[in-house]
Amino acid sequence: EEYIKNQERLKPQNEKKEEERSVVDLIRGTPMIVGSLEEIIDENHAIVSPHAGSEYYVSMMSFVDKDQLEPGCSVLLNSKNYAVVGIMTDDVDPMVSVMKVDKAPLESYADVGGLEKQIQEIKESVELPLTHPEFYEDIGIKPPKGVILYGEPGTGKTLLAKAVANQTSATFLRVVGSELIQKYLGDGPKLVREIFQAAE
Repeated sequence: EEYIKNQERLKPQNEKKEEERSVVDLIRGTPMIVGSLEEIIDENHAIVSPHAGSEYYVSMMSFVDKDQLEPGCSVLLNSKNYAVVGIMTDDVDPMVSVMKVDKAPLESYADVGGLEKQIQEIKESVELPLTHPEFYEDIGIKPPKGVILYGEPGTGKTLLAKAVANQTSATFLRVVGSELIQKYLGDGPKLVREIFQAAE
């Protein structure tokens, strides 16, 4: 009799688990949307943004690790009802990952010919703040945050940037300006932020 009572008490829980298993199986075979978590409402609900300019109040599946969730993180959404079904462990946009050059640049300043003045300027404005920030702190001035290299194609701009990346052991990202123009409002600035996060 005790056993029967326990079975009856556990029946709703087992049914719920079975239902969740079927949902998981269904989700595994469906393409998912990568969205942004805007706000956690409670244990089972959140506000998400599948793309810039739109927000939805949705359910969070019970198997999602809630400890890893925080506003601004990338989440996987069900393509039909936008329910949160997973967390993107790497918050970097796939487009940013593609921009990363896998091998560190091997070019050095010796490979750049005839740009002694420009090399000196870039050493002072980019390399020095990265390798010796204490020089700027001692003087009490803020180091430059970046430079713009401009000129005709083939004049050594990319080569110079690679040489700086090599000298400072920095991450080199190859970015085309047109890639930052996105379909939805707000996606371009978000991509720029993620590029800087990846560079750090």
